[in-house]
Amino acid sequence: MSAPIKISDAMHTSAPPKLETRREAGVLLHPTSLPGRYGIGDFGNEAVVFLDWAASAGMTLWQVLPLNPPGYGNSPYGCLSSFAGNPLLISPQRLLQDELLQPGDVEDTPAFDADHVEFERVAEYKLALLRTAWTRFNEQGSAAPLRESYDAYVAAPEQGDWLADYALYMALKKHGGGAPWWEWDAGLVQWEPQAIANARLEHADEIGFMSFLQWTFFRQWSLVREAAQARGIRIVGDVPIYVADDSADVWGHQELFYLGEDGRPTVVAGVPPDYFSETGQRWGNPLYRWELMRETGFRWWVARVQANLRFADLVRLDHFRGFAAYWEIQGHEPTAINGRWMPGPGVALFEAIREALGGELPLIAEDLGFITEDVHAMRRAIGVPGMRIVQFGFGQDDSGHLPHRYEPATVAYSGTHDNDTARSWFDTAEEDERARALTYLGVEAEGVPWALIRAAFTSVAETVIIPTQDILALGTETRMNTPGKESGNWTWRMAAAALTRADAENLRQLGVICGRG
Repeated sequence: MSAPIKISDAMHTSAPPKLETRREAGVLLHPTSLPGRYGIGDFGNEAVVFLDWAASAGMTLWQVLPLNPPGYGNSPYGCLSSFAGNPLLISPQRLLQDELLQPGDVEDTPAFDADHVEFERVAEYKLALLRTAWTRFNEQGSAAPLRESYDAYVAAPEQGDWLADYALYMALKKHGGGAPWWEWDAGLVQWEPQAIANARLEHADEIGFMSFLQWTFFRQWSLVREAAQARGIRIVGDVPIYVADDSADVWGHQELFYLGEDGRPTVVAGVPPDYFSETGQRWGNPLYRWELMRETGFRWWVARVQANLRFADLVRLDHFRGFAAYWEIQGHEPTAINGRWMPGPGVALFEAIREALGGELPLIAEDLGFITEDVHAMRRAIGVPGMRIVQFGFGQDDSGHLPHRYEPATVAYSGTHDNDTARSWFDTAEEDERARALTYLGVEAEGVPWALIRAAFTSVAETVIIPTQDILALGTETRMNTPGKESGNWTWRMAAAALTRADAENLRQLGVICGRG
């Protein structure tokens, strides 16, 4: 028989060793949801007020949705460019401080809805303000400090050719009454050198204005990021796997996508039929020519990730499973039923990105939905965390989304921007799902939103991110997005001072207890 193990007195009295992993907590809030007088959240003082609150709550991460200019349906996941910033996030308050706007310019600001973004009204008003700022900027002369900053931005290597192409795309789109690029004159569609040169001359002022908006966007966002860094908060960005067919990305790089002679996609993205949809989801995005991208060392994708790391400190990759295998649908098919699985780029893409970033992969894999073992293997091979959603955990016993099943390399959420709020989810869930939740969480119904947060915080997941709506225990009227719903998404705005000191203190104390403080 082996000798009994002797436990020394020192082991009884010493403190337990600290975990080597970094345990963090963060908050999910898209900047458009911030309060303010201009109809949409922006990069002004309210963003700094929010950062102050987040820091007081012990948060070290602020997750945003894609910050690119949204296209159809105002979705940040269907953008006009993967490299540009959304001009509607530009703060008039900061333009007043720069004297590019004067107080009289904003005296007649309309009374906008405080709870939801009225995108059309806001765009009309803010773009008029931004054109006023552009005019005043041009009146300052070439030697003004702001002009020097603008010129340096436009000429910087980081802009490459994306800025010139995006500015021209937007100018041509305005000139064409918003028509998609494949309906433009043939010379512009096909990038004939003389047609492009003529267009650059004809629309020089509009191109300058679009470049000015991008300089202003990144200049203001850099101030917000500096404020976050000063408070110990990192920004988590978001990169959708696909891009919109009517975008500067596709127009400028048609060879990288499966397109017909008419410029329309011959095959499109989506997901197959599943428990949630008998016909699947036909997203309609053009699919990549991955083999051609491989031949170029994935140059375009590397540049895209590098550009988005100028928005954020790390990024979430949406629909991560599509990098292992993706669902291909013929362009003429009305639904996703008759699709097929096709191989994605796999680990090779991420090795190219890692090399370009000097050995780092500051990524989060959105590995939700129908996930096969090859997807898990790819994520582990590249060494990035996956996602789990506590709200998903109660549809069956011993679900992989329940906290007791997590692995440390996980980013845990109570819910995401695609989920209903915690409160509304529970109120509308099936009876057996509600029963599992109450048993697992050990609370009464009114305590479910906070219990979901506590369950995520106390899990072994190294990172926890909580939607603001769940911190505030809000209802379905504040839901950010309902997948499959074509209108009315992305509009929620938070009331001024909604996040309180009490909310912050509760989260801070929970974080300290759970090693996230």
